[in-house]
Order: sequence, then structure tokens, then C-alpha cells
Amino acid sequence: MGRIISIVNQKGGVGKTTTAVNLAASLGVLEKRVLLVDMDPQGNASSMAALRKKPDVTIYDMMADSELLQYYDTDLPWMKVIPCDRNLTGAEIELLGIENREFVLRETLSPLKDEFDFIIIDSPPSLNILTINNMVASDAIIVPIQCEYFALEGLTGIIETWKMMQQYNEHLALDGILLTMYDKRVRLTFDVEDDVRSHFGDTVFETVIPRNVKLSESPSFGKPIILYDISSIGAKQYLALAEEYIKRGEGQ
Repeated sequence: MGRIISIVNQKGGVGKTTTAVNLAASLGVLEKRVLLVDMDPQGNASSMAALRKKPDVTIYDMMADSELLQYYDTDLPWMKVIPCDRNLTGAEIELLGIENREFVLRETLSPLKDEFDFIIIDSPPSLNILTINNMVASDAIIVPIQCEYFALEGLTGIIETWKMMQQYNEHLALDGILLTMYDKRVRLTFDVEDDVRSHFGDTVFETVIPRNVKLSESPSFGKPIILYDISSIGAKQYLALAEEYIKRGEGQ
């Protein structure tokens, strides 16, 4: 049975969508069956996932109608995508009137768990009903944080949220904390890294994601970094992250 992982952080601009897409793509390159689910109404993960055709069914449709269950091919044979569009914004309001609203996504994705090794969910940059659905549906979360001032403060907030979500999903694990926008030229990067590693130890991935021009460019071409420039440091680091993540799972 596959593992469902939400990429979460209540703060925007930390590399959350970049991580969701590129971790999914890298796991696919390593021949793991991967499903990427876009649960951020901005739809950025959908637009950079190298979909082979324009989708006519989105995650919004599937959450509204349990008989609609469809995912789409990408340019990576091992990675599939359930996209979203702006209609998902309406789901934030519609879900508020539904009984057991926190469990809608779990019920939607449940039939797919056996088809994939990993289901990776991109989340909105806020704690709303969509993010709650993501965490309730997941086996674990991965938290990307930017190497900047107040990073530890923001991380403390998401850890508190994770613990709070265990009232709905008692088995929700924290699979790792990922340092993003890592810049060796800036002293603050090392200060943040030292703080995070001293507080959270082995929970922090050894792999870090650097600031990288190619990584920033790839979304505008609608591709994961692995398809845009496989020789770039961004591609190499996301591949390293995928390998580290698989090894962690094998060691548990």
C-alpha cells in the first residue's frame, strides 16, 4: 500500500510546490509509482507537472463526486497527476457545510493507495480546510523551510499544527524537515541550519535544496527540473532527496 505525503507549510514562498513537484518527479525517475495531487487552488503544481493533455476532471470534481476518479499521464512514465483549478477555492466554502468535512480527501484518495508507491499532495500556504483535509488524508508530512530569519519560529508553528492534526489522524507522522533556498554565500543560512538541526536532529534531511536559477526557471516551462535541466544542481539535489527519502523508509 502506498504512502501518502503532504508537503506543508503555513508560510508561502518556502519552496513547497517546487518540492512537491520535484520530489514526485525524482521518485518517478527512480521508478517508483508516484501520484502528484494538486490541492493548492493556485494550481502551480498542475502547471509545472508536464501533463500530456489538458485535464477535464480535477481534484475538485473528484471530491464532489466519488464516482469520478481520474489521473493524468505526464512526460515521466512513472508519475501521474490529479490536477486542480481555481474551482478548488470554492471547495473551501462548500466543505464547511459538509458533515465530516475533514475526511473528504481521505475518502477520495483511498481507492488509489494500492496503485502507487507514493501519493504526494501539494498544500495551500495556509491552515484552511483544504490543508486540514490533506493532513487527515496523509500518512505523513514533509515540511520545507526557507533558510531565512524567523524560519525556526515558522517551523514551530507547523509542528504545533501537525500535533493538533493528530486528533483527526493519530498516525500522522513527520517524515522530515527540508532546508530550501540554501545559500552557502550567506552566513544566515548556516545559522538557520544549526538552529533547525539542533532542535530537530535526524528529522531534518541531510539533503538541502540550494538557490538555483534553473530551478526557478523550470516552472515557466511547465516542467519539473529533472526534465528542464537534469545536469543542474537543483535536479541533482532533488534526486538526492528522493534517494534519501527511500533509504529512510527502508531503514524503518
